[in-house]
Amino acid sequence: MEEARYNQLVSAAFKRILVAADDLDPDTLEADSTGDMVTLTAASREKCIINTQRAVRQIWVAGRGQGIHFDYDAATGTWKDDKGRGLELMSFVASVVRDISGVDLVYPG
Repeated sequence: MEEARYNQLVSAAFKRILVAADDLDPDTLEADSTGDMVTLTAASREKCIINTQRAVRQIWVAGRGQGIHFDYDAATGTWKDDKGRGLELMSFVASVVRDISGVDLVYPG
């Protein structure tokens, strides 16, 4: 995948996550974006970190004591885990947020 396309896809994914997080009470979940990383922090101070992995054109998510790498699947238009476990980026982030904060992350559109 070309870098420009990767950047576009990452930007769209990060924006979707941030918009969903912005709909939540900031006392429950805070969202910070710093270039290549989005950090979601629960009131308990537990975190979900979403980060780019530019060299391999992946998105990496740390949460629930694990780090998962996601590749973009052009056939489905989604980011899927690179180990074939059936994990999808947006669903995985939402499940981590639910685990650390007790609230549901609902994505727009």
